[in-house]
Amino acid sequence: MEQYWNNQQVRKQQKTIRPGELWRDDTGRHINAHGGGVMKYGDTYYWFGEHKSERTSDALVGVMCYASKDLVNWRNCGVALSVSDERGHDIERGCILERPKVIYNSVTKKFCMWFHLELKGRGYDAARYGVAVADRPEGPYKFLYSQRADAGTWPVEFKAQDITTADTLNEDNFKEWWTPIWRKAVNQGLILKRDFATGQMSRDMTLYIDDDGKAYHIFSSEENLTLHIAELTDDYLHHTGRYTRVAPGGQNEAPAIFKHNGTYWMITSGCTGWAPNEARMFSAPSIWGPWTQHPNPCRGPKADKTFEGQSTYVLTLDNGRHIFMADIWRPRHPIDARYIWLPIEFENGMPFVRWQNEWKL
Repeated sequence: MEQYWNNQQVRKQQKTIRPGELWRDDTGRHINAHGGGVMKYGDTYYWFGEHKSERTSDALVGVMCYASKDLVNWRNCGVALSVSDERGHDIERGCILERPKVIYNSVTKKFCMWFHLELKGRGYDAARYGVAVADRPEGPYKFLYSQRADAGTWPVEFKAQDITTADTLNEDNFKEWWTPIWRKAVNQGLILKRDFATGQMSRDMTLYIDDDGKAYHIFSSEENLTLHIAELTDDYLHHTGRYTRVAPGGQNEAPAIFKHNGTYWMITSGCTGWAPNEARMFSAPSIWGPWTQHPNPCRGPKADKTFEGQSTYVLTLDNGRHIFMADIWRPRHPIDARYIWLPIEFENGMPFVRWQNEWKL
């Protein structure tokens, strides 16, 4: 455990980011904030992420929070959202709680946390999102509720004929996946229709606040086959019921979204479990689309495996620059998962992420 904890010496101030290496907080412990995101409030950045244990990725502690003035040296603020010891509670200790993100609502003055939630003992079949709220960025956060998304609502692009077509689809008639006829049915809303009444599946996710203050929940849905972008209510605590689908049947997860010169960009991952794969990238003139897919934005060693990581967030700085955040998962030793932070660069208006062993902000 020496590599995670040094009782004798507080970590020295560092000036560079070294992707993939141990990243120690002010106590000398490797930062434990996986699948997370960063929010700036005042002059301080707050990094929220999953607390990982030695042998399991199940949530035994909750969501951690770290604070920094320079994005390099981080102070451990402790547990922002704690799991519950109440049996049957939505976030009971041992549940799966992933990819927490926090955004600040300047009207309500509340800090709003969303995350992917799987109920204890049910594997990945619950496919819910959870919401918590706090008065301070570092918490403590109060859990509000969890549920599936947009029950009883069709996406904004579905017109009367699309709804009629979707209503005719039945999974029993499409038991063989990946055939041309199955792909067409998925695009037409096969799984969307299946979950229409109970709510759409919500797994890997992120949050995004647009220039006009509107906030959005972006998540992998429909058995991880299709991304959904759902508009949030003005208090950032619920869906409004307006949502759109991105790349139906494309099998995208781990969405990380940002905006540059009026264009929306989203970096995603394929679905290969804990194993890394080649990143995907999409762009759109509006949050509502249409979304166009582009080649892998990564360059350098192991670019075809996203540098052995998976996207989790894109942080936009006050100067308009963007930082790509990803995690190198270590499922056999979850606490040793590493972080990839790299600047997003542009060439002929197209974003790319170039590997660097070390870099300065």
